[in-house]
Amino acid sequence: MNQKVKYHFTISTISFCLIFFGLLNTGCKIYSFTGASIPPNIKTITIKSFTNQSENANAVVSIELTDLLKDKFISETNLNLMDFGGDMEFSGVVTGYSIRGQASTADQTTAINRLTIAVKVDCRNNLNEKENWTQTFTRYDDFDSDLNLAEVEPQLVRSINQQIAEDIFNKAFVNW
Repeated sequence: MNQKVKYHFTISTISFCLIFFGLLNTGCKIYSFTGASIPPNIKTITIKSFTNQSENANAVVSIELTDLLKDKFISETNLNLMDFGGDMEFSGVVTGYSIRGQASTADQTTAINRLTIAVKVDCRNNLNEKENWTQTFTRYDDFDSDLNLAEVEPQLVRSINQQIAEDIFNKAFVNW
């Protein structure tokens, strides 16, 4: 008889957990395992091609960032990507692209250089204007000054763009 009670308790515990998690998912927002909190009325997203207004930026910076954002939103949400008119729209401009020395050596040369990229992003929520925002995201990556920039630049740009894409995603859907 004790075994029945123990068995019944286990079923009750499992039932409670299933009901609890079911209610959690039917609340005012949809939660994903990535930490994203997307309002249930948001079904579509538009990511316009980012432009480059920086004097020195590599031409692929804005193209690559646009593609990384699209990939991130598609792979980590259930939102449908639209060319225009999405429930949420993202657009952006590369406003800064600079390389500066960071660590000098004893002979007054630079040992480490830093590539910094700044991107101004506009997020428009077409279903709730109160959730619109504009923010500049800046990230950097350091590299040894002995390296040829042309050789390391593609990897640096990709790394920085991935960080910026993560920052944009977090600003849009991870409220922490």
